[in-house]
Amino acid sequence: MDNSKKCPECGTIVTTYRNPFPTVDIIIEYQGGVVLIERINEPKGWALPGGFVDYGESLEQAAYRETREETGLELSDLRQFAAYSDPGRDPRQHNISMVFAATGKGELQAGDDAGNAMVVPLNRLPEPLCFDHGKILADFIRQRDNKAARLIPLL
Repeated sequence: MDNSKKCPECGTIVTTYRNPFPTVDIIIEYQGGVVLIERINEPKGWALPGGFVDYGESLEQAAYRETREETGLELSDLRQFAAYSDPGRDPRQHNISMVFAATGKGELQAGDDAGNAMVVPLNRLPEPLCFDHGKILADFIRQRDNKAARLIPLL
């Protein structure tokens, strides 16, 4: 693929790059289940809380911010779970997600681009979930059930 383009102002040939976008998703354990939000934007449906990382923001800061914006909850015990990078995981574009796991505190309240929020037991997840969130939660359940696998807490 040719990544070169001509500048419309001066005619100089420049190289352009198209890179994946960094995002975060958060598995929030809360009141005996996990929190899901109902997206009001495309693709619509149930999903883990999360979103795009803002410029100048760490992945952890984005996880805290997205959680507050979409669920009204605060997080404790935030830890990295896994990264998901399949180019087809999001129908809009190539996004790479760092998935975190945490415990939610406070009162659940949908906000921002979440039309609704609910707590669902891990053994009764709605199907299908948006993006690859069904796979993410299946991986989370599998790792949680595997006593040998340990999540590493972040400071």
